[in-house]
Amino acid sequence: MFVAITNDPRPYAWGSHTAIAEALGREASGNPEAELWLGTHPGSPSKIAGAPDAATLASRTTLPFLLKLLAADTPLSLQAHPTLVQAALGFARENAAGVPLNASHRNYKDALHKPELIFALSNTFDALCGFRPLEDSRELIARLRAIDDDESSPLDDLLTRLTDLRKAFEWLLSGGPAVDAVVQRVAELAQATTDDAAAFATVRLLATEYPGDAGIVISLLLNRVTLKRGEVLYLPAGNIHAYLHGLGVELMAASDNVLRGGLTPKHVDVPELLTVLDFSPVPVPYLEPTTSDDTIAVYEPDVPDFVLAHVTGSAKYPLPGAAIVLVTDGTFTVKGARSKQTVSRGEALYVSSDELTLSVHGTGELFIASTHLPESEPELEPSPSV
Repeated sequence: MFVAITNDPRPYAWGSHTAIAEALGREASGNPEAELWLGTHPGSPSKIAGAPDAATLASRTTLPFLLKLLAADTPLSLQAHPTLVQAALGFARENAAGVPLNASHRNYKDALHKPELIFALSNTFDALCGFRPLEDSRELIARLRAIDDDESSPLDDLLTRLTDLRKAFEWLLSGGPAVDAVVQRVAELAQATTDDAAAFATVRLLATEYPGDAGIVISLLLNRVTLKRGEVLYLPAGNIHAYLHGLGVELMAASDNVLRGGLTPKHVDVPELLTVLDFSPVPVPYLEPTTSDDTIAVYEPDVPDFVLAHVTGSAKYPLPGAAIVLVTDGTFTVKGARSKQTVSRGEALYVSSDELTLSVHGTGELFIASTHLPESEPELEPSPSV
């Protein structure tokens, strides 16, 4: 069964005013358009196109993944996500404590994990992702210290503390006059330096957007990456990250569990964040396709919740479960075991798992989000195309 779906972009303040509209060939709303959600997540379930009562897909079925178009014009918060075990325990603990689901200080909105991947659609997509090796962070800070003419620079305190990453991170988030002095001095020195390191450009950006925030200094502890169009990052549980700028296709488990660590006016629960974070230094977490040829590349992370296929021409794709198809360029005819439909730029389809295999014919760019998990799905009535 094919069902045409649509949605309205989420108007978060950090969103681009034009990128999502341009990608989908739509007229911009005039407001920030940060994320377009395609799925059944209750935060913004997709609408069934053409349904007279504006019925949502979530009223008919449930998906374990959420597909998004994400357009960041300014940096998002530093954040990490829990494992399944951490999420289940945290959700039960906050329920038992009577914390309302909509409380601003609530950490766990559900009992699920939230691993995610991002496929860069813009020519460049900037992000912070995972901790650098400690010696690399110390070297960056030492380069700033070298141009500081203050004999008792606050950076000396920071360098002394940066022998234990976890303790240094916790100290930075604890606040207070000593931390404030470090944040201010790092921002000043990054502005003064002629060093063209991307890390220092990021400090300048964050100091403009979030003056006085400890995340300015924390950014020097993290990998800084600029994705080229078509490159993919995978961010598992425990990986601290922040998207800085760019347009991408994001695919994640259908959860709303976010533990923030700065660059935000929202709630930051430092003790809980510390239980979730993986402080192990990691390289930039690029995700390479497991299958790739001239017309299709398939990205399969180490979780059963989701798989992303990127299609640029005629191809066949066996469905491991229900799927969502999104076209960002050109026109394609999509055929399954039961259904056939033509979709063009800006259009999206829900595809039930009984379609078995999708045959895609056309030129342009099309994404298929699917799951490894077998599902038992209620029957859906077909709806008109977008």
